Amino acid sequence: MRACRVNISHFRGIKAASLLIPAHAVLIGDNNTGKTSILEALDLALGPDRLNRFPPIDEHDFHQGQYSSKTSDDTNTSADGQAQKAVAVTDDTDIDNVESPRIEIEVTIAELSEDQKARFGDYVEFWNENEDKFYDEANPAGIDPDHIIEALRVTFRGWYDSEEDDFQGKTYFTRTLSDGGNPVEFRKRDKQVCGFLYLRSLRTGSRALSLERGSLLDIILRLQEIRPQMWEDTIGELTKFTVAEDPDVGLSGVLKSINTALKKYVPREWGVEPHLKITNLTREHLRKVITAFIATGDSDHAAPFYRQGTGTINMLVLAMLSQIAETKQNVIFAMEEPETAIPPYAQKRIVHEVRSLASQAIFTSHSPYVLEEFPIEETVVLGRDSSGTLSRKPISLPNNMKLKAYRQDFRTRFCEGLLSRRVLIAEGETETTAFPVVCRRLAELNPDTYKSLEALGISTLNAGSDSKIASMAKLFKSLGKSTFALCDRQSPDDEATIKSEVELLLMHNQHGIEDLVLNETTNAALERFAGSLEWPPHLSQKHPDPIANARQALSEYFAWSKGNWGLADFLAQCSEEETPEWLREACKALMRICDPTIDIEAPNAANEAKPEAIADGAN
Repeated sequence: MRACRVNISHFRGIKAASLLIPAHAVLIGDNNTGKTSILEALDLALGPDRLNRFPPIDEHDFHQGQYSSKTSDDTNTSADGQAQKAVAVTDDTDIDNVESPRIEIEVTIAELSEDQKARFGDYVEFWNENEDKFYDEANPAGIDPDHIIEALRVTFRGWYDSEEDDFQGKTYFTRTLSDGGNPVEFRKRDKQVCGFLYLRSLRTGSRALSLERGSLLDIILRLQEIRPQMWEDTIGELTKFTVAEDPDVGLSGVLKSINTALKKYVPREWGVEPHLKITNLTREHLRKVITAFIATGDSDHAAPFYRQGTGTINMLVLAMLSQIAETKQNVIFAMEEPETAIPPYAQKRIVHEVRSLASQAIFTSHSPYVLEEFPIEETVVLGRDSSGTLSRKPISLPNNMKLKAYRQDFRTRFCEGLLSRRVLIAEGETETTAFPVVCRRLAELNPDTYKSLEALGISTLNAGSDSKIASMAKLFKSLGKSTFALCDRQSPDDEATIKSEVELLLMHNQHGIEDLVLNETTNAALERFAGSLEWPPHLSQKHPDPIANARQALSEYFAWSKGNWGLADFLAQCSEEETPEWLREACKALMRICDPTIDIEAPNAANEAKPEAIADGAN
């Protein structure tokens, strides 16, 4: 069983989305792209316990907070592109005719088990795996090929009930919502047969080993059909225990005086003998307060499990999820950020364990150790435009980029770019290390004029050579990233090729960035840095007084320390005036593109006329 497609309309930051989901998937993208919203949408449609919460949705679950005719425009657009009129919804409204603003989430479930086919037979449709769409031809023999499989569609609808002044949400078999039929609910028991489990990052651990309804321990007990017959005995034992009966405590005397005063005013039947007990002794209270204790280390002292380390809690939750999966043997796991407080080797183990136990595993992650466990076809890169339309961006490697190279350099070269919104492709290692440092330094010295690359949401990646800049930029551009490039002077043809793939090309006319810095910085900065270094023996012998000949000595030092942060260390100690003008203008040029609201003085005409001036990309 797996969720193979989800259509989302008017939910949180997503105005419209239609996504195909692989058998196993990791959802990646910049923060606030919509990764968590997709998992929450799946939970609304498939989660057996989500709708127990009342109300199941609230104002903030509606796109831009538009939940009634008072909060929305006259029309909204659903996931299928159809305009919907904004009307309020009441209990008397025919759910099939309920119009926008409403949340609508349709999930297609394929690869059904025999039990699921038998239970949902009246609502089963046929899914074409080769074309990723439903088979709807009027030809029964067409369902015989192996790539045509049984599938089930369910739809969650959420709306504002103006009569109750509250929010409602229900899940239905999708087939019953069309052709004027009677909508049939996809109820909790149906959802339990499907088996969707959603582990939110850090949020499930606080009650995993409690007996609250919907906790992981409660799910395990229900799956194994264990009904603990302990409530009456526990309540009975607690009833016998009263608090602070010892006169030395002082409470019993106060309660006795209250009882004496009470007898003066009311008959016995109205209430006498006040005393303190632990709780009001209901099952629901016991469910909330009963929790597991765990002893750690060599001591016998036990503490509540949720007071253990975050990593221990997460691994404990994983162990419980594994038990759930082994019990059901047909379950969809959705898990947020399995890397939280977990070392890399354990992150990999979590991914492999969940993939082996679940019929489908869906992760979100920012960890390279998690991401590299998923092949390209299982890596779902998400992008959302300004209108709120969410879409999947397929990873398509350029012709001159081999899959082997992508995998080998994934952690060091590609992962950071996949997780960011803006990417700066630098020509080599020195540019990759030095340029972010100089931007950070300028932001520290003059925060009103400069910002660091991190503050602009830019990740800097090493292309390895100028010949690879265009292909790397093309890859990230195809994924919806804003792309920039930083390099030495190129030939006209190579310059045009790079410009076609980036929004901004930062290109100087020096032989290397080291020459740019040496020619444009001040003697004082060079001499100060030369005097602070512990020179390597071979350069110390060649330049016994490096301060006296700082420019030549540092030229050789930067060449020797290439790729070892030598130039970056120099720029990190420069003042704004000592920083080469070209680097200052490059930092400003990026700021103007990334944040147009920032008022930055444009380069003067003299600087623009220089051959080493910044060249803007065509796109």
